[in-house]
Amino acid sequence: MTENTMRALATVGGGCFWCLEPLFRELRGVSEVTSGYAGGHVPDPTYEQVCGKRTGHAEVVQIVYDPTMIDYADILRVFFTIHDPTTKDQQGADVGPQYRSIVLTHDDAQAEAVKAVMAEVDAAGIWPAKLTTEVVPLATFWPAEAEHQRYYERNPWAGYCRAVIAPKVAKFRKAYAARLKAA
Repeated sequence: MTENTMRALATVGGGCFWCLEPLFRELRGVSEVTSGYAGGHVPDPTYEQVCGKRTGHAEVVQIVYDPTMIDYADILRVFFTIHDPTTKDQQGADVGPQYRSIVLTHDDAQAEAVKAVMAEVDAAGIWPAKLTTEVVPLATFWPAEAEHQRYYERNPWAGYCRAVIAPKVAKFRKAYAARLKAA
């Protein structure tokens, strides 16, 4: 990135961060995606602690993007279609508070944008049930351990990647083909 490139942050959680990270990484205008933890009360949690369900953290991704290429509302629109925001503390077979649907806002403008996009998603009838997405200000984002960064990219043949992530990536690429970075 050049120094003149605008940078903004979005922090969202919608199940396993391994599933979200490769999708957002492919969007045009996104320069960086970091898997991590947020929304809890334990400082600098580990993966094992978060999976133990006592830290209050969700698995999230923090997205660095250029708002002149993709705006925050569009990132949210993608977010609300790539996971099920109607199942509390669950995404598919992944169950627990660490897998909850959550948007952690960085300022009041983001909080307002989340309300507007959630209303838009509800009005469009994209999901047959009520959204359960938690919306809270971001207190602290804790990057996940190195082995969780770019997990799908580094482990495409792992069982979870083949069974869960690969189909999500294929569906995402088809649905958002016009918004993807050039290959």
